[in-house]
Amino acid sequence: MNDWHIATRSGLKLNVRAATQDDDAVLSDFFHHIRVEDLRFRFLSSAKEVGAEQIRRMTHIDHKANETFVAFNEEDGGVVAVAALASDAAKEKGEVAISVHADHRNQGIGWEMLALVADQAAARGLKTIESIESRDNYDAIELERNMG
Repeated sequence: MNDWHIATRSGLKLNVRAATQDDDAVLSDFFHHIRVEDLRFRFLSSAKEVGAEQIRRMTHIDHKANETFVAFNEEDGGVVAVAALASDAAKEKGEVAISVHADHRNQGIGWEMLALVADQAAARGLKTIESIESRDNYDAIELERNMG
């Protein structure tokens, strides 16, 4: 599997890799550091936490059809973002979802993760990607519009 090294506009250096079956605890801990509002936007539900089965669906996957990308801060090794790409059955369209750690918002992480996912979607032959957003998620909608 690939590793990607990314620098955000704020200078934060990230190491990004695909999630593995050993990352359940890592993702569980990460999602405890997401604002409740962001959880609602990410999962389009009122749940205040991400359950074990949801985590498992992010880590125990068919890496050809779907992928979960985990971004680590190169300085301290902490997880700062998680991005998911899910392909449709025809492998023509993908859906993207990104979550950023509450302490690392507004540092360009979401932008870089979306760029990485878009590149990976293109490399997989997907023709389009989309993100289903709550109309209240102004930050994500603006980011996606700016990225095209």
